[in-house]
Amino acid sequence: MEQERKAIKGFKGFDKDLKCRGFQYEVGKEYECEKAVACVKGFHFCENPFDIFNFYPPSDVNGMNRFCKVEGSGDFDLSEVKKVCCSKIKVVKEISLQDLFEEGIKLIKEDEKPSSADTEDYSAAKNTKRYSVASNTGDFSLAANKGEQSAVANTGYYSLAANMGDYSVAANTGYHSVAENNGKQSVAASSGYCSAAKSTGKYSSATNTGFSSTSVCEGVSSTSVSAGNFSSASVKGNESVAIVTGKDCKAKGSLGCWIVLTERDVWDGECYPIKEVKAFKVDGERIKPDTFYKLVNGEAVEA
Repeated sequence: MEQERKAIKGFKGFDKDLKCRGFQYEVGKEYECEKAVACVKGFHFCENPFDIFNFYPPSDVNGMNRFCKVEGSGDFDLSEVKKVCCSKIKVVKEISLQDLFEEGIKLIKEDEKPSSADTEDYSAAKNTKRYSVASNTGDFSLAANKGEQSAVANTGYYSLAANMGDYSVAANTGYHSVAENNGKQSVAASSGYCSAAKSTGKYSSATNTGFSSTSVCEGVSSTSVSAGNFSSASVKGNESVAIVTGKDCKAKGSLGCWIVLTERDVWDGECYPIKEVKAFKVDGERIKPDTFYKLVNGEAVEA
């Protein structure tokens, strides 16, 4: 747990009644507890709007979820990657799903830093137990796990991280690699070039940051994200979101889903500067279902 520091602004998801894990919130109110311990005690929120979908997708079995801008203060626990835990929180205002997309778009425009990873050689890890972990960092390697509520991690080039457990994680950072899982409420992530991240579980997330890569998510109320140049993202589940942020990327979704498209300019010596980012709903008229789109001159065109 970190000591008290200045307030952090962010975004928080709730169910249709503005509750989070049974705790009732109200817009404009402030709440406080003794201390912050991530995933145990305190108030949780995300600094990145798109990270909310890992916890509260646009909708779930109980209906449409809701989203608010918040401010966290007091004591902080920042040990979790995608969320902040604090001892004090203020629910500033409720925002629409479209507003949440716009906030995420602003963040994409502000942050264009690439990521990197170091790896080792030739290893394998496998287990099928529940609540278990399989991890390796070898090139040409495999990490596989079929246990529920489990984790699989792999950072080797030309490698595979696979997981079929519910509430689980499959992740790798190797080039030409694959991260795949079929568990509900799960995450598949890959940052290798020419790689793939795929998740078919409900309320799940597939994320890919490698060039010329593919991110696929088929679960209901899920999120597919591809940040690499010349990559693609697609979703098939109802009320899901496909997001692409790289150069010459494309995205598609089934009817009722949303796609977030990014248009970038020519190479300036350091990066491909962002020209425009826009969100579109797959309505069957302006945006066709199961059809790839890219952003050209600020407009969504079939790719």
